[in-house]
Amino acid sequence: MFELFLGKLRKYEIRMRKAVTSERHGNFHSVFKGSGLEYDDLRLYQYGDDVRAIDWNTSAKGHGTFIKIFKEDKEQTAFFMLDVSASQRVGEINKLKIDIAKEICGVLTLSAIQEASRVGLLCFSDKNERYIRPSDGMKHGYSLLSELYKLIPESTKTNISDAILVALNVLRRRSLIFLISDFIDTNYQHNLKALARKHDLIVIHLYDLRETSLPRLGIIPLYDAEKQRTTWVNTSSSQYREDMANRFQSRSAELEKLCHQNRADYISINTQEDYVPALIRLFKIRRYAKGGMASS
Repeated sequence: MFELFLGKLRKYEIRMRKAVTSERHGNFHSVFKGSGLEYDDLRLYQYGDDVRAIDWNTSAKGHGTFIKIFKEDKEQTAFFMLDVSASQRVGEINKLKIDIAKEICGVLTLSAIQEASRVGLLCFSDKNERYIRPSDGMKHGYSLLSELYKLIPESTKTNISDAILVALNVLRRRSLIFLISDFIDTNYQHNLKALARKHDLIVIHLYDLRETSLPRLGIIPLYDAEKQRTTWVNTSSSQYREDMANRFQSRSAELEKLCHQNRADYISINTQEDYVPALIRLFKIRRYAKGGMASS
């Protein structure tokens, strides 16, 4: 079964790569290149240099004005944070949010291991379900995909805030982070801001139509997998349906605004639809933002 999973990921990755590289400007590499820079050396300030690069500590020693020289970090890390809590187990058979989340994570991992030196993974609920230290090479990449495929979470609950703290602690250098979740949680906003300030963050918000518009089935039981309890709701009630839609829209709008304010990329994906076009749009937006496409 893992071979089928891997085959599907390869097919989608090839489709995505062809779409991103089909235009005459830019290339797929620019998407995963990230913006990682590392300190390399010092040299004397010259007219026209960016004053923001001045190393004031060295210059204060009285031997001249020096600026810092940076070089691109060739060992960019792509790090995947995947929410595997019980709220992700919503949707159609073989199209649960958790299924689509694993696929998206897998497709992006295949892309990343070809373009980045290191790839790592953190699967989380309200605990660390699986952590794979960033490393390089195809063997490591396929091992990560195997662990992702067979993962069965131990906990049903969610704690995005704690997961972010784990990522902040284990990633010492600026990395490209994909945070994949349905974001049905609270009190994670402060830590998400910190993550976006330190790293190049992409937020992928997954949702199922059942979270925005239930069929009119009358009074039915709804099971909350995280709280492990059942409540009865009237799905034919206009008030209930309106409240449900408003809660989702409010949560989504708040998250998108938070990402925008903190320079993190944000996309929302309906798990009942083809997600590849959404990823392609994301990559093209990032390519424009990084200056990877010249004007026509």
